[in-house]
Amino acid sequence: MNGTTTLRDPLDIMVQLLSYEGKQNPYPLYEEMRAHGPLVDVGGAHVFVTGHAECAKALREPALLLSTDDAVQDQRLPGWREHASWRWLTRNMLFSNDPRHERLRRFFGNAFSAQRVVALREMVDRLSTDAVEHLAQAGADGGTVDLVGEFSFRYAIGVIGELLGIPPEDQPGMRADIGAITLALDPIGDLGVLVPGDQAMERFAEYFYALVARLRAAPGPDMTSGWIRAMGDGGEITEEELVANLMLLLVAATEAPMDLISNTVRLAVEHPDHHDGLRTDPEFTAGFVDESFRFDPAVQALNRVASRDFEFFGLPVAQGTPLTLLIAAGNRDPRRFTDPGVFDPTRRDNQPLTLSAGSHYCLGAALARMSVESMLPRLFDRLPGLALAKGASFRDQIVQRGHDRLPVTVK
Repeated sequence: MNGTTTLRDPLDIMVQLLSYEGKQNPYPLYEEMRAHGPLVDVGGAHVFVTGHAECAKALREPALLLSTDDAVQDQRLPGWREHASWRWLTRNMLFSNDPRHERLRRFFGNAFSAQRVVALREMVDRLSTDAVEHLAQAGADGGTVDLVGEFSFRYAIGVIGELLGIPPEDQPGMRADIGAITLALDPIGDLGVLVPGDQAMERFAEYFYALVARLRAAPGPDMTSGWIRAMGDGGEITEEELVANLMLLLVAATEAPMDLISNTVRLAVEHPDHHDGLRTDPEFTAGFVDESFRFDPAVQALNRVASRDFEFFGLPVAQGTPLTLLIAAGNRDPRRFTDPGVFDPTRRDNQPLTLSAGSHYCLGAALARMSVESMLPRLFDRLPGLALAKGASFRDQIVQRGHDRLPVTVK
């Protein structure tokens, strides 16, 4: 913007970002916020972070805590303890600060090590092939098919479901409850919006307590059986923490990959000149996935709060100040990326912020990448005529961005 342009108030921009229309295409609004700078200080009461370097540093900054653990929630969201959704969320590792976070991540993290994820390749390839074939059959009559329901969700929950020991017949009915729980992650004005997520979380708690009991009696090769054995060998978590984190893994490893898959497939269909590379070149496919994660990420924003007074890139930040990290804006920072508004899968040194960083770096990052990289060549080899149809829409959410519906035709 030039010197004569009047910048819109940052709070007005956020109000529009939180509207349904803003959530359908937030990127112009991020640029309006960026015009105020990489750090947008709203009178010391709130800081919006738009810069790539600033977001990357904030994700690793010890003085910044998650704004969603139980102690912080007592200050920012009075009444949250009456809602099952947040009571359960604050018991898992993603919504905990140290020392609880470090203890839980140590217990669950080994199952997602790079070496163990490599060993999952055969399973991922099998489920990818099955999902592509299901989509092909669903659209065989030439009609439109919802890619989200018939492919992205089916594939994502198939992977995490098999890992957790959830029978395939139980998986399809879980989509609505997973979606209801993720609504709790958006900015909340009226706690009444949590009620559907509360009910969903209670149903999942009952389901996973029963699953744990069943697998304790008859263990399988799944991760849940392994964690049950580790608890019996002196693992330092409670059964309640096991159930809370099983729910986290189900929700996080279904919703975010579902959105990443849908967004990546949409971008691939919109750029048909890249299909040959996706079918034949694994290195190109890996770059395409990285660029998809940067250009239209499933995670758009993360929240932190200052645990003490400190200085952040020259800005004094007082203890208790909330910071909103606009990850999707950081992914399009022109100081970090050349032509950031251009989708370029050949981009070098691509470092999207989508999978977080630091101690809260996504536990399933390697698995998520493998899942998308396995799917793309199979999809466009089997369905070279895949095309977008009318009626696509994004969910009414800002933190987690993903399609509600993505109609396609397969021939």
